[in-house]
Amino acid sequence: MNNRYLHLFAAIGIAFAFPSFAADDGGNPEQMPVFEADPSWPRLPNNWALGQTPSVAVDRHDHVWILHRPRTVAEGQKAAPAVIELDAAGRLVSAWGGPGQGFDWPDSEHGILVDYNDNVWIGGSSPTSTSLTKRSDDMLLKFTNKGTFLFQLGGYDKSLGNADTKSVKRAADAFVYQRTNEVFVADGYGNRRVIVFDAATGAFKRQWGAFGNVPLDPSPGPSGPAAPSGSRPPLETEGPGPQQFGSPVHNVKIANDGLVYVADRANRRIQIFDIQGKYIDQIFINRAGPSAGSAAGIAFSPDREQRFMYVADYGNSRVLVLRRKPARVLYQFGLRDATPGNFQGVHFISVDSKGNLYTAEVLPGNRAQKFLFKGLVSAPPANALTAAQLANATAPR
Repeated sequence: MNNRYLHLFAAIGIAFAFPSFAADDGGNPEQMPVFEADPSWPRLPNNWALGQTPSVAVDRHDHVWILHRPRTVAEGQKAAPAVIELDAAGRLVSAWGGPGQGFDWPDSEHGILVDYNDNVWIGGSSPTSTSLTKRSDDMLLKFTNKGTFLFQLGGYDKSLGNADTKSVKRAADAFVYQRTNEVFVADGYGNRRVIVFDAATGAFKRQWGAFGNVPLDPSPGPSGPAAPSGSRPPLETEGPGPQQFGSPVHNVKIANDGLVYVADRANRRIQIFDIQGKYIDQIFINRAGPSAGSAAGIAFSPDREQRFMYVADYGNSRVLVLRRKPARVLYQFGLRDATPGNFQGVHFISVDSKGNLYTAEVLPGNRAQKFLFKGLVSAPPANALTAAQLANATAPR
């Protein structure tokens, strides 16, 4: 076995061949949740089809919200509206979204959040390869759950960079923290920060970068010849990693204990902060690759302690199941293909009150999936990736 794969196993903390895998820090068998894909979900009406599906969220009623990009639906298919709300049984409740009067709808829909007041927050990531325009989605939109527009932060091409506290720049995701009624924004594809606003007024509160540093605009890239086609620089696998977030700052979630988890996808890590932005710790996610971008989406189990954390690994097309505190990878599941239970570009992840998981896939997967929570086990479940499967994984084309 070469050193690359030895580093891979060390980085993710998995050794399927050893009994210690299934033991907690006290030497007792460690329980872990197990899931089963539900191939019958979702059941969309009206012959609707999904295009690239960047985000999925679950609200306090256990309604599941899907955000997709209607303009990417294959020719000849009937595109569903951008925002789809399903009840706990999978039945359609509402569907809306798209350009309207008084607000700037994103050219490339990206993240959706439903807060504790049933308000819906949406951000975008344009310009992308599938955007209709070159303008920048420098906005975060707030609607009621019926689709009535409430307010907008920023707007098309508004951002002045990381020092701008009135706009975002291609914000990837957001989370509203009920205790302070603040919206925390993963900002994003254009900026390198977490920025916090008052969720009622949109007033700026604070911001921070990786390790709690001041977020800086990236410097212009070096001049000179381009790297050979198809070549990739070696991945950094030692040390704490860059002092700034990479692009994108992709996801932000706040646990019940007030810890803020930020997905720094390009740097293959999740950084943890307190509510004020003080750095606490970080977790690397498949740091040795093979993909250069792993940590994309974060969700927590629904128990009060949120004992488990789930991470959508976009670049490697799999989901990681972790013990949250202290952080430890328990197992990973999902191969890179289109069959139910596997993934092609898993992008965001969410969980309902029963512990079921929901995932969203962009190109080429173009779908949302549901994974039924089947209970706790004390050994890796049948769908857990083996050491050989992890070692033979290939980076996305």
